[in-house]
Amino acid sequence: MSPGSLSRRRLLLTGAAATLLPAAARAQEATDGPPPMIPAPELAPVRRNTSSFVRQDWRTHFDTLGVGAIVCDTTSRALHYWNADGSDYRIYPTSVPASEELTRRGYTKVVRKKVGPDWTPTASMMERFPELRYMPPGPDNPLGTHAMYLSWPAYLIHGTHDTRKIGRQSSDGCIGLYNFAIEELFAATPIGTQVRII
Repeated sequence: MSPGSLSRRRLLLTGAAATLLPAAARAQEATDGPPPMIPAPELAPVRRNTSSFVRQDWRTHFDTLGVGAIVCDTTSRALHYWNADGSDYRIYPTSVPASEELTRRGYTKVVRKKVGPDWTPTASMMERFPELRYMPPGPDNPLGTHAMYLSWPAYLIHGTHDTRKIGRQSSDGCIGLYNFAIEELFAATPIGTQVRII
């Protein structure tokens, strides 16, 4: 070996050692103290009262999608929506009927839609709660901002201003959604959309 090549080798080894030394020193420093603080990821706020629910397949409930399909699952307290070609699938947390006696299951469809619905208590509601009275649209109206009327009389999918009801058995037979959710569903759902309540 010539003296020139030895000095090149020394130069390369010295350079490599100089490069690795700061990393080794940093690694040693990191083990001497507590680990560095890593900020926690920012999580979306948790919505109270919502139950867990699983994805549904529309074919389990309908032969075709028609103009659209909705499944209201009273067990998991969720509404599932599909548009006519199945490309839009949405799930919303809901309120459900307060008791088994108030729960109606089966097939129906959306026959009418209304923004700013008014509310009239049914005869059976008046029997149980004689103080109930007609309510015009507004913040105290139990139907919220939007309502979709089903072919069964007095059964609706509607919003609610009382968000504590979502995720609970709290209605007189209807399916309730947060107002922002019913507004979105209302816009996507055509008249004639088939509905199954399970």
